[in-house]
Amino acid sequence: MLQPIDIHKKLIEIRSKQTNSINTLSWVQTIFDEIDVQQDSVLVRLLKSPINRRQNFFNIDKVSTDAIFHISQIEKICVDYRLRFLDTKYFKGDYPQEVIAKINKLEEEHNTVLDGFKIIAPSKLFTLKEADDPLLFAPMGNGYYYLIHKWGRDLHPLRKAKFWAIKNVENLLFAVLFASILGTFITKNLFYGDMSNFGHIAVLFLFYVKGIIGMFFFYWIASGKNFSAYCWTSRYNKIS
Repeated sequence: MLQPIDIHKKLIEIRSKQTNSINTLSWVQTIFDEIDVQQDSVLVRLLKSPINRRQNFFNIDKVSTDAIFHISQIEKICVDYRLRFLDTKYFKGDYPQEVIAKINKLEEEHNTVLDGFKIIAPSKLFTLKEADDPLLFAPMGNGYYYLIHKWGRDLHPLRKAKFWAIKNVENLLFAVLFASILGTFITKNLFYGDMSNFGHIAVLFLFYVKGIIGMFFFYWIASGKNFSAYCWTSRYNKIS
């Protein structure tokens, strides 16, 4: 049975592949930078973030290494599963009480006031109130982010496969070629019967390539979509 996708666990898997030969404490130590941020309530800061700064101070002795991720690891998750990584001021969903409590606890433990919050979520959560697996982060500096809380439902296990073809241009071309080859061999006898030859197959293949690309870009342009690799940090749905 297919299991839902836990993005937090996927981030840990990606990070472990990239840092398995690096001493954890040594790379954690390099990402801290003390700053002052505006003293507002947690919810106000979430709704307006970033207010003042995009880095936060954390006490190295009290951080959880399972919560620290580099922007490159976040990018891979967002591109693979077609998610957005944006400032919380663009987030339209609701924040559960656990989020407020965790931020208060973190600020007390680390003797700081957090700012510059970012969130990983499907693009619809930045326009509609839904509940699909948002992850709230606070920036640490040097490209690193600290995971504060994850809530909502885990992602569908087939989400990565669903959006694989529009991950980037290369994937789209491969998908078009595969679909054209498959369509050609499924329907060649329907069009040509037993008299099909290489020329007939080539013409039919090109017909499918042209047709699939045409329909795809007609829908793509009409709906204003973009490839996952280019829109994971964009707050716009339209092609830029």
